[in-house]
Amino acid sequence: MKIATSITGIEYQDLPDHLAHLEAMGFTSVTTQENRLNPFLPLSIAAASSRSLELRTSVAIAFARSPMVTAQIAWELSRASGGRFILGLGSQVKSHIERRFSQPWSAPASRMKEVIQAVKAIWHSWHSGERLDFASEHFSFNLMTPNFTPPPLEGSPPPIHIAAVGPAMLRLAARECDGVMLHAFCSKGYLKDTILPLLNTTLEQHGRSRSDFEISGGGFVVTGETEEQMRRQFEWVRSRIAFYGSTPAYWPVLDAAGQSGLGQELLTLSKSQAWDTMTALIDDDVVHEFAAVGTYDALPTAIEHYFGGLTDSIAIDPATPAEQVKKIRSLSTGAAA
Repeated sequence: MKIATSITGIEYQDLPDHLAHLEAMGFTSVTTQENRLNPFLPLSIAAASSRSLELRTSVAIAFARSPMVTAQIAWELSRASGGRFILGLGSQVKSHIERRFSQPWSAPASRMKEVIQAVKAIWHSWHSGERLDFASEHFSFNLMTPNFTPPPLEGSPPPIHIAAVGPAMLRLAARECDGVMLHAFCSKGYLKDTILPLLNTTLEQHGRSRSDFEISGGGFVVTGETEEQMRRQFEWVRSRIAFYGSTPAYWPVLDAAGQSGLGQELLTLSKSQAWDTMTALIDDDVVHEFAAVGTYDALPTAIEHYFGGLTDSIAIDPATPAEQVKKIRSLSTGAAA
C-alpha cells in the first residue's frame, strides 16, 4: 500500500529536511492542496530535493487555469522530478470557480473531461512533435511552435488522477484517468458497495484493468501516540463528518451508513451556524463507519480492517513511527486483489 502525507503549509526553507525525513521513514508520496497556498510551488522544491517520493497535487483546481497552463506546469514538474509527479485535479464548486477564481462554470464532469483530453492532447504534441489540434465545446488549442515547446521528458507524460464523489465523476475517472482520489467523507460500506462496483464496471466496459488504476483515500484515519492524542483527532473527524454531511450531494454516503435523515438535520442546523449542535449529532459509531481508528501501535491493523484490499494509497500522520509505516506499506491493496 502507498502511504502519503501532505506538505501543504510546511515552510519552504524547511521542506528539504522534512522530505528527507519522510523518505527515511518510508513514506511513498507527498501531496499538496490548493487552498490558501499554491499547490505546485512546494512540489517544485520537492522535485529538486527528494529522490524517491511521488509528488502529487491533491488537488489542483482544474477550472481555475487554462489546460495549457496546467499541462506546462505538470510537464515541468515531471521533468524536474524524473517522472515522479502525478497531476491530481479537482473541480471545486460553482461559487468558488465564479467568485474566487472569476472563471466560467459549466457542468463539472463534462468540463473536466475536456480539461483532461486537452491536457493529454497538448502533452501528445510535445511528446510526438505532431501538430497540436484540439477542439471541444469550451477549449481550442491549435498553436504550438518550437519556441513554446518544452524540453522532452525522459519517460511518459505524468499520470492524471481526479477527485470524485458522485457517479459522473467516478465514471470519468475510470474512463479517462490513471486514478481516482476519493473524498475522506466516505464510509467503508459506501466504498465497498457503491464506489468500487461502479469503478470496476466502468473499467471493464472500457477494456481497462483495475491493476493499472489507482484508488486513493476513501475514509479518515484517526491516530496518535496516546489515547488522548487520538481522542482529539477523533473529535476533529466527528466535526468534519457533521460539516460534510450537511451538503445534500453527500447524503447518499450517509444513507449507505444507515443514517438516512441525518443530512437534512445537519443542513437545517448549518443554516443557523449551529456547528456544535451539528457535531453532537454524530455519535461514535458513525465516526467508526468513516474512519480507521487506532493509536500508532494499532494503526496497521486498523487500516487493514478499513482499507485493506479496497484502496491503493492512503494518507497518514507524518509522525507515525517508521516501524508502523513499514507494516502499513506491506498491506494488500485493491489493485493487487
